[in-house]
Amino acid sequence: MALVPTPGHSAETRLPVPPPASDWRPDPSATTAPEPPVRRWRAFAVLVVASFMTIVDLTVVNVALPTIGVKLHFPESDLQWVVTAYGLTFGGFLLLGGRAADLLGRRRLLMVGLAVFSAASLACGLATSDTFLVVMRGVQGFGAAIVLPAALSIVMNMFPEGAERNKALGIWGAMGALGATVGVITGGLLTRYVGWECIFFLNVPIGAAALALAPKVVPESRLRIERRRYDPLGATTITAALVVLVYAISEAPQVGWAGGQTVAMLVAAGALLAAFAVIETRVEAPLLPLRLFRLSTVAGSNAVGFLLTGSFFTFIFLGTLYMQQVLGFSALKTGLAWLAASVTSVACAGLSQMLVTKTSAKAVMAFGMALIGAGVVWATQITVHGNFWGDLAGPFFVAGMGTAFAFIPVSIGALAGVTEREAGVASGLLNTSQQLGGAIGVAVASSVAASRFHTLVHQGAASAAALTGGFSAALWVCGLTGLAAIPVVFALVRRTAMTRRVAASAADQEAPQADQPETMVAIAD
Repeated sequence: MALVPTPGHSAETRLPVPPPASDWRPDPSATTAPEPPVRRWRAFAVLVVASFMTIVDLTVVNVALPTIGVKLHFPESDLQWVVTAYGLTFGGFLLLGGRAADLLGRRRLLMVGLAVFSAASLACGLATSDTFLVVMRGVQGFGAAIVLPAALSIVMNMFPEGAERNKALGIWGAMGALGATVGVITGGLLTRYVGWECIFFLNVPIGAAALALAPKVVPESRLRIERRRYDPLGATTITAALVVLVYAISEAPQVGWAGGQTVAMLVAAGALLAAFAVIETRVEAPLLPLRLFRLSTVAGSNAVGFLLTGSFFTFIFLGTLYMQQVLGFSALKTGLAWLAASVTSVACAGLSQMLVTKTSAKAVMAFGMALIGAGVVWATQITVHGNFWGDLAGPFFVAGMGTAFAFIPVSIGALAGVTEREAGVASGLLNTSQQLGGAIGVAVASSVAASRFHTLVHQGAASAAALTGGFSAALWVCGLTGLAAIPVVFALVRRTAMTRRVAASAADQEAPQADQPETMVAIAD
């Protein structure tokens, strides 16, 4: 690629800048450069695989927990930490990972995250003690928190806002919806036929391949500024707040929502969040520019993303427990049952992306959340002596269809109107919203299910009937959470704003590029 002079820089500090930053076309004088669409989609494939691994690991261990507990002699009360440790660091460091990618280089941070995630996966598979496995799961989550926002911000900067970005984010959203159910399926298959260790070993060759390909096919981008300004106080307070919050809600079902530990930690998290908000209004280069929340579509999409994972990821959690503890399904059979949701989601992804581009992301988002809510509410009719086709297939198909129509417009809306310079932090914000939604949803559902279970047992119900009653009550909460997203969509998401952005993007691509200060540096290989 030819070197393009950047205003305010000497010849020695010039860096290659594609015109414009969001479209990765090389300078016309570079006659040997390959066709950019091929390069972009090749890079996109690597990024999708990298992010898909991190989503799968949110649920892959669920069906393997009983086996892991037996093999590593976990105390029953500590087994949940195999899941919680990953979610704790994943949710806590997403914002920091996104901003670091903007400042230090998105491809560079992507590769660091892949290296950390893959090494921690190998260590998890080699674990011989419960403590070591939990610690390595935490390291895995930290690596995922670096990979995911870096990958999504690269996607945003590679594709101009409009139909092409919608197509890319449509695939991205579909893979996000698919990842949760694939995790359950993969966990069941590997645990049954190979061994629980392989649910972690599988990440190693995939991560190594992505790490090897990234410097060859993924373009680098970062902020072009004279001096990188960091926000250490903001980074410390928000990371501490998110870690404390995720820990508090994860432990609440065991220690009680009104218990001293839960209340104290929630108060501490609230105080840290308040301190973070004050800091961000006063620092020169904030970690999370609060002006992002003035974009109603961005704010609304993050709110819907929170409710989306709070309903669907919790549905996976409750459905898995019901199949194993009440219906007696094996890990393999439980995983295969979720194929109904995942196959439906993949089948509808193309239609969803087309409707978002041709009609309205707002309407598609509302329709998707209505399907998820309706599917989960349908599942409240589960019985003690139920079966897959009679009690679960219908809800799985409906909710699976809903994920295709919800995840895709949420991914698009959460980045609509965001400048390239803030792509990393906006990506981190979306993933944080979704991670917190899933964590809070599971914690609340666990508390509701346990409370209803104990009530029914005290009333003389058999264990299986009490479990079913508890799961049914929790599913009501889960389903209503999904339906609650519909008024949020209509109140906050602005169709006209997104339409204007797409139109402006198209106009910019057709207009001649005037000389103006660049805000981004992009280095295409």
